Amino acid sequence: MTNATRSAALTCDVLVIGSGAGGLSTAITARKHGLDVVVIEKEAFFGGTTAFSGGVLWIPGNRHAKSNGVSDTREAALTYMRNEAGAFFDAAAVDAFLDTGPEMLDFFERETTVKFVPTLYPDYHPDVVGGVDIGRSVVAAPFDARALGKDITRLRAPLKTITFIGMMFNSSNADLKHFFNATRSLTSALYVAKRLASHLKDLALYRRGVQITSGNALAARLAKSALDLGIPIHTNAAARELTVTNGSVSGALVEGSQGEMRIVARRGVVLACGGFSHDVARIARAYPHLRRGGEHVSPVPPGNTGDGVGMAERLGAQVAIRYPQPAAWMPVSRVPMRDGSVGVFPHLVDRYKPGVIGVTRAGKRFTNESNSYHDVGAAMIEACANGRETAMWLICDHSTIRKYGLGFAKPAPVPLGPLLRNGYLSTGRTLAELARNAGLDGAALEATVKRYNADAVRGEDSEFGRGTTSFNRYLGDPEHKPNPCVAPIGDGPYYALKVEMGDLGTFDGITTKVTGEVLDVKGAPIAGLYAVGNDRASVMGGNYPGAGITLGPIMTFGYITGRHLAGVNVKSAKSATNATNADTRASQTVLRTGT
Repeated sequence: MTNATRSAALTCDVLVIGSGAGGLSTAITARKHGLDVVVIEKEAFFGGTTAFSGGVLWIPGNRHAKSNGVSDTREAALTYMRNEAGAFFDAAAVDAFLDTGPEMLDFFERETTVKFVPTLYPDYHPDVVGGVDIGRSVVAAPFDARALGKDITRLRAPLKTITFIGMMFNSSNADLKHFFNATRSLTSALYVAKRLASHLKDLALYRRGVQITSGNALAARLAKSALDLGIPIHTNAAARELTVTNGSVSGALVEGSQGEMRIVARRGVVLACGGFSHDVARIARAYPHLRRGGEHVSPVPPGNTGDGVGMAERLGAQVAIRYPQPAAWMPVSRVPMRDGSVGVFPHLVDRYKPGVIGVTRAGKRFTNESNSYHDVGAAMIEACANGRETAMWLICDHSTIRKYGLGFAKPAPVPLGPLLRNGYLSTGRTLAELARNAGLDGAALEATVKRYNADAVRGEDSEFGRGTTSFNRYLGDPEHKPNPCVAPIGDGPYYALKVEMGDLGTFDGITTKVTGEVLDVKGAPIAGLYAVGNDRASVMGGNYPGAGITLGPIMTFGYITGRHLAGVNVKSAKSATNATNADTRASQTVLRTGT
């Protein structure tokens, strides 16, 4: 705690620490309701984990679903969330989320640059009571990043390993199909040539792709909205310590390009620092595979080192590791890059494709590979519970890898040779040879493939039920019959790719009231201190029931917290008239943004 007696260099109503969806949605909402808001970000880029994400929000009852005639009810969503959260079901928080989520979505689409389009995502567990096959997930609409002007240089680029020379793809399968068919279709070849020419021009002019999608588009749209409202987003500005005046959090000491300075916040400070995925000490206690001596490789931004959680904890906040699954698990592979660095590839799609299976080092399957990344990650942790290493190997034949790719390995005609030479992929003419080269149990692998193939020739998986849910099938190959997720493993050569544990962000975090006030260890609010985003404990109780269950609640509770800071009742108040931007714009000169 710091004695707040130093002369203030900058004063505002609300200081938001962090520039992902949680921080920016809170800042925009507060500003729209008349407050003077400042956002600081310790890294050189704004956007946080959001900029790396899929940009999907899970919002039951959203207007996009209703306008498309999708049938859903609040009661069904409530039942689903109760079943999914189990012992960690928080009735008050869930009610607030379900009641306010659609309102939040309408507010941002009506009042800001943020726009969404519907998706066809089923819930991840559509067979659970209350689950649905379509309608609850929306995704950020594509965006031309040039609208950011000079601030385009400060937008965090998408995760390098999931782009093609920095190019992002539209969420429609049609876009990707053209790239897959470029050598077999003149129409696709012309489409790809046009896309590549436009992208290369953008790289020359802006040193990055500008036609952006998914989470990068959401981060850009939120930032554009904030900047248009006169909210300064100060990058390279790290909060070092919270300040307290008369028992209330009143600001922070910030290390910026001008050195250390103090920011005073009249209404409060909002922690939106992205959780603790890279807090080595904390995840060593929180993650079960690390507690037994394993490894963890997270693709989230390196700045997510638990700063917000730590600052809150030093003021007596409740920060407990309570959830059995304390993070959103993501199976990942390490990619040796040309510059000698190691990239991280999140396995979002390949596991669903027919002809790909996952085995442990013992050569045995252990789960339905077409379940969600979180479910497969949890199954990996359980399957490897008796050893230090937590890993699986994706296995496929030559025709499968050339058709669908495998991890960072792209489909034909992109060559596999470089990834075989740098060790990313292992190969073998036979399964026994593949097992030797990959360090797997050869006899068990052969037996596993034999058992899998016996079902797969009929499009079945009697062992794990692959392809039996609408979600399994959604990311499979719809043209492969009868099961879009199941095909036999055919003749060699064969390929193996080691997959390890990663995460998309933490679920455990700071305990708060529904409106975001941070609670101390006795359950009392810490005056002036709020938490949103992955700094705040997830309303889902450590489960991952649908596409966008991170960003949907994050933006909803950011909206709730922003309105609470402005003294506005979420359910009854109308949008406030925009306050003048003059004072806030003037404050941009205090901290340099680095552009």
